[in-house]
Amino acid sequence: MPDSALLPHILDLAEMGPARLPQDARKMAELSLFDWMVVSLAGADQPLARIIRDFVAAEGGVAKAAVTGSKLRVPARAAALANGTISHALDYDDTHFAYIGHPSVAIFPAALAAAEEMGASGGDVVDAFLLGAEATCRIGMVLGRDHYDAGFHQTATSGAFGATIAAARLYQLDRDALSAALGLVSTRASGLKSQFGTMGKPFNAGAAAANGIEAASLAKRGFTASTDAFAGAQSFLAAHHADNAGSGKIADWSFDKFFFASVSHKLHACCHGTHAMIEALLLLQAGGKIAADDVDEVRVNITPRWQNVCDIKTPQTGLEIKFSYVFLAAMVLQNINLAAYESYHDAACKDTYLMALAERVKVVGDDSIADSAARVEVRLKDGKTSSQSFDLLSPIDPAVLGQRLLAKGAALIGTAAAHDLWAMTNNLGGVSASDLASKLQR
Repeated sequence: MPDSALLPHILDLAEMGPARLPQDARKMAELSLFDWMVVSLAGADQPLARIIRDFVAAEGGVAKAAVTGSKLRVPARAAALANGTISHALDYDDTHFAYIGHPSVAIFPAALAAAEEMGASGGDVVDAFLLGAEATCRIGMVLGRDHYDAGFHQTATSGAFGATIAAARLYQLDRDALSAALGLVSTRASGLKSQFGTMGKPFNAGAAAANGIEAASLAKRGFTASTDAFAGAQSFLAAHHADNAGSGKIADWSFDKFFFASVSHKLHACCHGTHAMIEALLLLQAGGKIAADDVDEVRVNITPRWQNVCDIKTPQTGLEIKFSYVFLAAMVLQNINLAAYESYHDAACKDTYLMALAERVKVVGDDSIADSAARVEVRLKDGKTSSQSFDLLSPIDPAVLGQRLLAKGAALIGTAAAHDLWAMTNNLGGVSASDLASKLQR
């Protein structure tokens, strides 16, 4: 598909009615809604959550939408900014490996805020999110590896387009207005990987959600922009290091199947690029093949692109641990629960035993390994070796995934709260967007 065909394709996608949405993808969107709300509540007491709530409260404005972790109601754009930032605070939300980004934290905050403003239903939130997330996947795949490797954070860049589409759906924009909204957000979409390990990373997600609300709201009022968000000499694709072969990586451009259906949910509270390694090490531990004191060396084989993301050798903060293969491997060997976000504290960086274990971990880039996979090789002090591979894209039954997400929710926000939220998100008939938003408030 040439660049000039991308905008019409995305506009066609955005016009799909609920009956045409692939049901497997919609089920995953419902699971992602539950998971997003769980990690939002779990992150509501983080320092950055207090800062962003104080910021939007100080700005004031018409009370349209809820803010996570408070009774505060603010304009939709401010709510999207706050809720996107808060929900990514723990870096515990879903990831899509087709474009290497977090769809839920950029798109659900925009969809929920717009839906509250419009008096829409919970089902409308899910439908709008799904269309925005699918657009994000396709745009992100066209942007490709070159865009990500240049330093752009796809959660925020591709995600801003998805947030715009979700908001536009709920604002009931027509095709021309949506085209204008996408043109507007093409000049706002931004986010850098250099922010990883700081509060700037979750802020990227919040900014993407807010940009989506802003662009759709302006277009709704008649604001105009460039006629093509993507194609042309100075378009978003040209200016943001889009992969020249990106379009060729999408073999099937039809809407019969959605790429979003293969979204991966986090079961550990750290960078998703490390999860395949963690799962492989846990399998080795479960098989009784390794014990920390017996380990001489651990070799972690991963795709080279992750080495620029989550290979911090000597983390200095709990946040940086989330992006450190060597430290996370040491923590698994030490039987530290990486699903518990309280495991990632600054003092762990100075733990002499963990530091010594981390020095035995070697990270090796291997182009033959998929972005979603890892191969771990362990050599013990007695010379014995063992290895284990794991791929996060291995199929998982939605029912099984749902139970694992429910268990994750119980661990993060308590059993009663998790089951209450699970009941609502799995039966959205008669549930309004405001009902959903009320579950995020305290």
